[in-house]
Amino acid sequence: MKTLRVGIDNYGLDPLQLSPLEVLEWARDSGAEGVQFSGLTPQQKERIDRSYLKELAQFASANNMYLEWGGGQNIPLDMETWKKKDILKINRAAAEEAAILGARVIRSCSGGLMRWDPESPSTDSLLKKTAKSLRSQRKMLKDHNVILAMETHFEFTTHELLRLFESCEAEPNDYLGICLDTMNLLTMMEDPVQAAERILPWVVSTHIKDGAILLTSEGFVTFPAEIGTGIIDIQKIVERLASLPQEINLSIEDHGGRFHLPIFKQEFLAKFPDLTVQEFSSLVNLSQHTEELFRTDRLDITDRKEWPQLCMARLQTDIQTLKQLVQSIHPIS
Repeated sequence: MKTLRVGIDNYGLDPLQLSPLEVLEWARDSGAEGVQFSGLTPQQKERIDRSYLKELAQFASANNMYLEWGGGQNIPLDMETWKKKDILKINRAAAEEAAILGARVIRSCSGGLMRWDPESPSTDSLLKKTAKSLRSQRKMLKDHNVILAMETHFEFTTHELLRLFESCEAEPNDYLGICLDTMNLLTMMEDPVQAAERILPWVVSTHIKDGAILLTSEGFVTFPAEIGTGIIDIQKIVERLASLPQEINLSIEDHGGRFHLPIFKQEFLAKFPDLTVQEFSSLVNLSQHTEELFRTDRLDITDRKEWPQLCMARLQTDIQTLKQLVQSIHPIS
């Protein structure tokens, strides 16, 4: 029976300013079975060389932990100035580091939230530029035996990612894949379970994150939540992941904050042309569930400023809750 290992993404511990090795040690001591290092701070990057990467790999191997790497980027533009950006160089460096670690997956993300800014380039133009850039990186990624896992972040919806893969002439488990962030799907106006099913064959890594969605007078508000307390059907998504032929690690990403979706502005809603009435209705239903949880004091929004004091305890709870969920799906014989 395939094993689903539960680990963490290092992002949740960022406020503690731990070194990558310290993150691994904390994860081990907290019951996690691996770490996805989706990104490093400039200070952390300064310490990263071949020797340090080998030290991380040796620690992970000695403690039977998985490692997944990050630092990859999708869109070949600076997301603030919209000038050209050499992401081939960035992704090659990440691929070389991952190869030293023995990691097969590189999480990739350029930022996002373009649809929230009317001055941003169109999504179609960004998709075309991304496809052209990623096609040119195919050989490099395959030579390093890594998959660039594009996070379901705030850049492209799952519908658009599928069109992107088609434009790149990619196949599942080839050189491009998905890092499935279960909560970001809400912020991109997608039902988490339906979106996960759309993109399922492409998933090679995860950010398992619970969350919720509120309907307010100004639009939707989405936010992360402790696993098991939000409205995302994590169990159903994990069951879908367990059905994949490839082994998938469940990396928990948790943090504070909230995202505002001005859905009552027609120009904003028009930037989600694939959104159906059925899926929009599903989001409204999820918001009603969220409202009920708020009314009964079973859920609240964690501000980003609160996260540094909460991060260790909440991640430890997340780890135990997700491990129990996995055990219920795959009982130990």
